Amino acid sequence: MTYQGWILVLVLLLTGCSKEDEAAPPPVRPVLWVMVKPESTQALGTFTGSIQARYESTLSFRVGGRIAQRMADVGDLVAQGALLAALDPTDQQNALRSREGDLARAQAQWREAQANAQRQQMLFAKGVGSQSQLDQVMAQLHLAQAALDQAEAAARAARDQLSYSQLHTEFEGIITAWQAEVGQVVAAGQAVVRIARPDIREAMVDLPAGLAEHIPARATFTVTSQLDPGVSATGMLRELAPQADALTRTRRARLTLNDPPAVFRLGSLVSVSLTADTPQQRSELPSSALFERDGKSQVWIIDPASQTVSLREVQVLARGEGRVTIGEGLQAGERVVTAGVHSLTPGQNVKMDAGQRQ
Repeated sequence: MTYQGWILVLVLLLTGCSKEDEAAPPPVRPVLWVMVKPESTQALGTFTGSIQARYESTLSFRVGGRIAQRMADVGDLVAQGALLAALDPTDQQNALRSREGDLARAQAQWREAQANAQRQQMLFAKGVGSQSQLDQVMAQLHLAQAALDQAEAAARAARDQLSYSQLHTEFEGIITAWQAEVGQVVAAGQAVVRIARPDIREAMVDLPAGLAEHIPARATFTVTSQLDPGVSATGMLRELAPQADALTRTRRARLTLNDPPAVFRLGSLVSVSLTADTPQQRSELPSSALFERDGKSQVWIIDPASQTVSLREVQVLARGEGRVTIGEGLQAGERVVTAGVHSLTPGQNVKMDAGQRQ
């Protein structure tokens, strides 16, 4: 065979191999996939908070002195009017005895002035006494009456000062903190004990400043007990700190709870989840499902009937750590390839292994 003949044979062989390669279909690839589950709410984060009383008061003595007794400890439930602490009443007792002595003297002087006035009136009625004498004793009676009123007021004030040496609570509550101890000398109005009302409870949580400034109007707070995750309650934002903390850059939020369960005791830790309704449905997919080419974001959709894949352009709303949020482009129940997206071709057959679903 001539040299030209060998070349012709070689060309024919190469042409036949090329046609066989073009005719061969792509291999069937096993794929990982996930089913699309659109959500109408958006999770904005979960934070740790605590249950606190909405109303909490700091009590103090209305007079100064040395604390002599303390009747309750932190955590005790005290009834309305219960005695919490008492000062050494020696100074107040001495002041009361002094005022009572002044009152007794004023009463004696008033009785004497009253008797003189009655005698002078009788003499004047019989024509024995003069008008000037009657006017003089009546003036003395008025002065004695004024001194008596002043002494009675001073005695009442002294009794009040003595009663102020005892610290009583005006409502039923739980003691949350003592800020003074027995033997300590305190001034009038100095904080001594803090007491909370357990009947109205709320959740307190610190939110990142960026999130706190843009809380949606339709946001929902779900408060869950950390001790019993099966117990939860919904809450509404009641109060938000006007400024962020300088160290943590968080803003404190207080949530009004709807029918808080009994397990939500004061001081117990809770998890606060913040969600908001979205104007459009969205779906979350692993970042590996996204196939980006020519500036377009696409995903591979699996047709379960034909076991083939096709590309579809989608709208990416947000990107997170290992996750992407898809807006338009997906329907509930569709299957999306989540691995090997760069090795597929349109119409390629795939193998859907139920055990490989992500």
